[in-house]
Parts: sequence; structure tokens; C-alpha cells
Amino acid sequence: MNKNIKALYQIAQKETRRIIGLMSGTSLDGLDIALCEISGFGVKTEVKLIEFETVDYSDEIKTEIRKVFAQKNIDFQHLVLLNEWIGILHAEMINTSLKKWNIAAAEVDLIASHGQTVLHAPKFLHQREKFPNATLQIGDGDHIAVKTGIITLSDFRQKHVAAGGEGAPLAVYGDYFLFGKEGENRIMLNIGGIANFTYLPAAITTEDTFVTDTGPGNTLIDLFVKRHFPEKSYDKDAETAKKGIVNQSLLEHLKDNDFFKKDFPKTIGQELFGYEYVNNSLEKSGNTTISIEDLLATLTRFSAETIAEAIQFAVKNSSYKIEDFKIYMSGGGANNPLLVQWLKELLPCSFFKSNDLGINSDAKEAILFAILANETVAGGDFKFNSLKIPSVTMGKISMPN
Repeated sequence: MNKNIKALYQIAQKETRRIIGLMSGTSLDGLDIALCEISGFGVKTEVKLIEFETVDYSDEIKTEIRKVFAQKNIDFQHLVLLNEWIGILHAEMINTSLKKWNIAAAEVDLIASHGQTVLHAPKFLHQREKFPNATLQIGDGDHIAVKTGIITLSDFRQKHVAAGGEGAPLAVYGDYFLFGKEGENRIMLNIGGIANFTYLPAAITTEDTFVTDTGPGNTLIDLFVKRHFPEKSYDKDAETAKKGIVNQSLLEHLKDNDFFKKDFPKTIGQELFGYEYVNNSLEKSGNTTISIEDLLATLTRFSAETIAEAIQFAVKNSSYKIEDFKIYMSGGGANNPLLVQWLKELLPCSFFKSNDLGINSDAKEAILFAILANETVAGGDFKFNSLKIPSVTMGKISMPN
């Protein structure tokens, strides 16, 4: 038997596995590295976060990624080179973190790498009849495995697409395993570049559970902060947006898109919600001279209203009352006081952070990918009938040598 296959088999037999989950989102802030101890699988999954840190991307890294990110016309050679380069960079970041934590690579069983999304193209967006839903994450898993010496799982989203999904969001698996609680209505709201939530009603059946994107989270806010304040990457504490006034005519045009009328589950990215989307809305609403304060206030309100309306719609079609739901927030947007304030005004729910359930809200997405790797190696044939996904066996496996 090949020694790597043997090692993988032995890892699958362990009572507890040490898995590093990696996440780099559309905000391009950096790489989240979460070292987890995971036991069990499926609904018996138990996770302990051992170490966590976010390694910031340098301006150079951000610049190179933005040359291809969410763009239709690119230098193809640059994309190919970037795939290898990002894999090497992520491996170096892991090695540095392990050294900092005084943990040897041999003490880690697996790496679960989300990769860096460069294009997300669900069929309703690209509208090319003969082509399927598609998504692309770069940061080659073989490079990570070779450079760290750790078996690596990567490219998780392709199985979701192959099985009939749109490639995102994938949070439902970890959310259901870790946070589903019979008798309590929960919504796990993640506000990253794009906002999404997992709907976990009190009956906690897989038929009722689903996950969906709602639209922009931080992405549009961040884009225009960077454009007007090059030294900043986001509107810290909503300090600029708080000075502005929501422009109602612009807000109405921002919300006027068929995406918001699509049924759940659905997914989207900066391919739709980018500069062009906002600039078109500014022109159509006659607000091209709007101040940056008013623009950021309006974009923050845009995120708040579309998140709230999506949650209201989800609960409206159920037998539950919206005030009976507890919302557990994670992601960068959970730290935006104005966005959170407006969500609380729009939704008569109780609000918490995932920290209140024992999971670091900043580390949550990286942890969820570690859970996916755990399912692939050690899990059973768990099925989500409502998602038309045959199992949670996701990710391509790369051996270190």
C-alpha cells in the first residue's frame, strides 16, 4: 500500500484528528488559519479550536490577485502563475504559524484549503446555455502539501457544482453539525464580502435546513472605502458611514435586481456586486455627486436591508414566528456597529455572535472547511435531501510526496 494512502487510512481511524482549516475570502484581507481538534463526524462532530490567526495579505499580494479577481478579461498566463504562487504563499504562512505555535508539521493530520476565489459564475449570472454553474479557487493544493509535508484537501466547491449546486455557500454542513439544536430556531448569519445565512429551524430536519447568499455584506463598502481612502481597507467602526445619510433613491436602485427575487438557495459574488453595479445605480438614480459619507451609509443600509429581507422571507414561508429566532453572527460585518444596529432594528430577533456557541466568529469559516475535510476522510454518507447533494465528501486530496 502506498505510504500516503496508509497514512490517510490511519488518520481516518483516529478518535481525534488535528486539522488546519484555511480561508481567504473575497475581501482579500488575508489568510485565516485555524488549527482544530475534531472528533466524531456528522451530527456527532465535536470541534476544539487550538490555535487561530489571520495572516494579512501584503499590498503586493492583493494587487496581483485583483488583476484576475472577478474579471472576464485577464492575462491567462498570470492566472496560471498565480495558482502556483498562492499555493506556495499559503504553505509559507502555515509553516510560519506552526513555528510560532511551537507545533511540528508531524503533529498535524490534514490541511483543508479553501483557496482564493477568483471567479464565481453561477449559470443565472453567466447565462450561457451550454455551460454549467462554475466557480474557481486558486492556490494549488499540491504545492501546499509538498511545502508543508501535510496531506492537503482543497478545491471543495467543485463537488457542490458537480452534484447540482452553485458552488456556494457551503456553511450549511458545519452549521448543521455543530449548531443545529432541536427545539431552538437559529439562523447562522455570516457577513463576509457576501452575506449568507444557514436556516436551522427548531425541528432540525435536513429537509427544512438550507443555506443561501443574501447579497452584499462588506464587499461594496470595502470597495469604495479603498477607492476614496487608499490607506484604509474597510470602514472601521462605520466611522465614515455614521457621518452620512441614507440616500433613498439610490437605495431603491441598488435593490432593483432580479437576484433578490430568486428562490433560495442562491449564490452570488463581486462579479455582480462590484464597482459597475454601484456606478450604474448612481447614474440611474441621479446621484453621481453623492458624498462618500452618504454613499457608505447607503451601501451599509443596502446590506442591512437585503440581509433582513432575505431572513424575513425564509421565516415567512415556515410555521415559525420570526421573533422566536436567535441570530448568531460571524464574519467581518458582525463587527460593523452601524450594520448590526440596523439589522437589530429591522429584525425582531435575539442577536448573538457564534462566540456564544463556543466558536470564534472570526475563525468560523476556516473551522467549517476543517469540518468538511474531516467528513471526507472520516465521515459517513450523510445526506442533505433539500440541497440535492449526495454527501459531504468534498475536496481533492494532495499527498506531500
